[in-house]
Amino acid sequence: MTDAPMTAQAASTATAGDILSSHLTAQAGAFLRALPTAVGEVGARPGAGVVPPAGTADLLRAVRRIGGLLHTFGATFEQTWAQESRTELRWLLNLLALEPGYVRRAARLLGALDALSGSETDGAGMLAGHAGVPKARALLDRQLTLARTRAHSTVLQELRSARLHALADRMTLLVADAPLLEAAGGRAGAVLLPQAAAAFGALTASAQQLPLRRAATPYGGDGLRRLGAVPAARGEVDADAALAADDAPWHRVRILVKRARYALEVCGRPAVELDELDGVLGRHQEAADAAVTASTAARTPRITPATAYVLGVVHADQRLEVEAARYAFGRRWPELPPGLDGWLEIPPAEGWGYTPAPRTA
Repeated sequence: MTDAPMTAQAASTATAGDILSSHLTAQAGAFLRALPTAVGEVGARPGAGVVPPAGTADLLRAVRRIGGLLHTFGATFEQTWAQESRTELRWLLNLLALEPGYVRRAARLLGALDALSGSETDGAGMLAGHAGVPKARALLDRQLTLARTRAHSTVLQELRSARLHALADRMTLLVADAPLLEAAGGRAGAVLLPQAAAAFGALTASAQQLPLRRAATPYGGDGLRRLGAVPAARGEVDADAALAADDAPWHRVRILVKRARYALEVCGRPAVELDELDGVLGRHQEAADAAVTASTAARTPRITPATAYVLGVVHADQRLEVEAARYAFGRRWPELPPGLDGWLEIPPAEGWGYTPAPRTA
């Protein structure tokens, strides 16, 4: 079986197993091709690029799609194998995303601090000339560089482990023979569409639970003053726990958006709008994580009040970025087709079995 997409004529008589095998073969092949390059890139000195190197980006892309396919269409696979594969793929995904995440966070926080403290032609930043800026910048840079270096060492150690070799062997077997159940022998539409519809149903249900009314103003100041449901705690409410609880539903929706995107790819439909929505929620998550880092740095022992104040301003700036992303999501979400049926009205890109070209970062 090749990596080429199936033609519309062949797809009309394809079984669910044919479609899933075609996608898994393509993505497992991409995984195996990108793995040596990614390992070599990680083996180099810690990088400073905001975008992951090409090999690592290709590997992450394949891992996400295989994992999403196994989750959405898991009922057609041998259950134990599918669960074990998803667990191992999630481990590799988290591992490879660790160091680039710290690099992007450093770029985001230091860039925000430089903008807040700069003097541009359109006016000075609110921290321009503040005595705490140099020490706050040095503290953030030092802490994030240390975290990135530790992440790099962890990734190097794990990429030499037997666990990665076992996962590569699993992907090699996947190219030749996916462990499908008898149900995969049915017609593609009858078997796969209900499972894809369930992925869209989960996304719609989660999106309806988001506080979109609170996020409906561009400034989003109310979102900074009043959070949503706060988890029960003993004694006083912990600020970090409250913010984490407020962010969690949005992070969950991002995962569901990705699964819906990958389900559409299996159905051969374009998912440009979901791709854009994923980008919006990606900015939301990175701003939320950056705010946590600024808050943690502000609690570093023995720093000056001026340094802590500057870090507090950076924290507030990132929470404004969070609210801006929520506003952008609220503007885009109502414009999308409701449920899978709306997306299926879009003409197929290449019919069942279509595998899109890799995205360019």
